[in-house]
Amino acid sequence: MRLVRYGEAGAEKPGMLDDAGQLRDLSYVIADITPDQLDPIALDILRSIEPKTLPLVAGNPRLGAPVRGIGKMICIGLNYKDHAEEVGKAPPPEPQIFNKAINSLCGPFDPIIRPKNSKKLDHEIELAVIFGSTCRYVSEADALKHVAGYATFNDISEREFQMEHGGGSVKGKSADNFGPLGPWLVTADAVPNPDNLKIWCEVNGVRYQDGTTANLVFSVARCIADLSRFMTFLPGDVLATGTPAGVGHGAKPTPRYMQPGDIMRCGIEGLGDQEHTVVDYSGS
Repeated sequence: MRLVRYGEAGAEKPGMLDDAGQLRDLSYVIADITPDQLDPIALDILRSIEPKTLPLVAGNPRLGAPVRGIGKMICIGLNYKDHAEEVGKAPPPEPQIFNKAINSLCGPFDPIIRPKNSKKLDHEIELAVIFGSTCRYVSEADALKHVAGYATFNDISEREFQMEHGGGSVKGKSADNFGPLGPWLVTADAVPNPDNLKIWCEVNGVRYQDGTTANLVFSVARCIADLSRFMTFLPGDVLATGTPAGVGHGAKPTPRYMQPGDIMRCGIEGLGDQEHTVVDYSGS
């Protein structure tokens, strides 16, 4: 099942894709796609609906992040060996984490806003886990039972903010529109093996990241189990699982950063594609 939210920012409506990929309106069934709609019982109710019985949505509306009310976004660093190598670091002995501020969330086709004084804007395509039930102290064997679904995610980063201003990675990860999520939430039953998905990102038609989640240092289940020792994941929380090689910061001999006017496309097998135009911040 593929769940979406569509409409202008702040006024999105819930939707579902039918087997032909057409957008259907869910607003007569639920008010929105929120953490309350992600528990197994609620998802089973939605799964029982025949999409073709829902109204067809006309046109090509904007898509927002597929869940409203996400509580926190946690990201795994250096979780692909090839990415660790390209930035000159060894894979860590256990998952390394940082968080992104909630204001960074945006839709899968919204512009990427280069912040004021930014010089080193970079991309990081990642597989995102979206939780459907409370998750604490879980075993690796039981970890995936707490997953409502998966989505394409891009951990947009400003490397100067991240690495040259102290205080950890969060400064370089949390600007507005630095967390595009979607286009869909694909429920876990439709993703039999999250550790074997093709994953890619290109800028201006050149594919720089071209990998597979089979190369994760720590599997999705291992990441969930490990982190559940240190924090409780709640329904709607997002865990981004790391990025493969090919980021601009790791380019040799000269790092490559995105500029206004660049067009970035990225996607994950079965989870949908994103496309973004880079624009400069236009506020005061």
